[in-house]
Amino acid sequence: MTTVGDLWASLPVPTIVIGPNDDIVDINSAAEGFFNVSAKTMRGAPLWDQLAVDAPLEESLARARKNGTPLFVNDVDVGSGQRAPLQCALQIAPLVGALDHMVLMISPRELAGRMTQSHSVKSAAKSAIGMAEMLAHEIKNPLAGITGAAQLLSMNLGAEDLELTDLIVEESRRIVKLLEQVEQFGNLSPPDLRPVNIHDVLDRARRSALLGFGAHVSIIEDYDPSLPLAFGDPDQLLQVVLNLLKNASEAAAQKGGKIRLHSYFEHSFRLRRADGSGQSLPLQIEIIDNGPGLPDSIAADIFDPFVSGKENGTGLGLALVSKIISDHGGWISVTSVPGQSVFRLSLPRAPKSDTPAAEKKD
Repeated sequence: MTTVGDLWASLPVPTIVIGPNDDIVDINSAAEGFFNVSAKTMRGAPLWDQLAVDAPLEESLARARKNGTPLFVNDVDVGSGQRAPLQCALQIAPLVGALDHMVLMISPRELAGRMTQSHSVKSAAKSAIGMAEMLAHEIKNPLAGITGAAQLLSMNLGAEDLELTDLIVEESRRIVKLLEQVEQFGNLSPPDLRPVNIHDVLDRARRSALLGFGAHVSIIEDYDPSLPLAFGDPDQLLQVVLNLLKNASEAAAQKGGKIRLHSYFEHSFRLRRADGSGQSLPLQIEIIDNGPGLPDSIAADIFDPFVSGKENGTGLGLALVSKIISDHGGWISVTSVPGQSVFRLSLPRAPKSDTPAAEKKD
């Protein structure tokens, strides 16, 4: 027969029992994942030291406790010291049979709100990319002719006119480069999925960045050393992290720019797909920069093709990142405010049957 303990452990959303003095009495397994700490560590801790909410809730909680009534709060940012804020709905109610104790349930809205959008975006992206690929193939041939003609003309021109033919050649090459990026979407092969140490991927990307485009920033490693193996294509994941690091380094200040690579395990993170099936994505990777943040006008569409916040950006880099992560069965999201942008990758864990013996201990 099902026990109270079984029901408590089965709750799919982070849930906290709050004592009379706003201390944490207990948390369920989903809340352990949300806070990235054990229930033993959280018990007895002041609630508002562990939970950050962008709304004044202390007085409302006290009123709900005094009156014995539930409290519902929608669309607030909720975070902790271990993770960036997520938009959530909060449900607070008196705990029956325990005087002045309250139950707090945290329902993240990030996935629910974006799954439908993600599905439609993916369909739109497929159509846009298919058309772009066709145009790319058709445009590259005449561009080669234009470039060749401009180079032939330049052989018989003076210095002033050479400037014009050089411009034609330069701009034609820039368009070809853009078209090659478009074609890369269609040419990207399916990922060769295997067990991957994600920290090896992050370290390769970090060293490459510091030797090139990220030489002006400080890249801080903040890893969970016990993180199990991911299930992915190491080369494609490296491409993803390099792209995100490049964007972060361009956003970070030339002086005092910082990027933090953060990894952690969140066993309660599950992605429910449009067909009703679920996918566990417990491995979390965050690329965090201290730049000015994303413009409000594009923040919601940043993973769409041809959407860019850069003056001369193509808007293809993050769309390619999103496609690769989607092909891995993973999830990518972003939260951005002035002074901090967080790109978060959620990836599946390698099946235990594919995990080397040394990795099966966890």
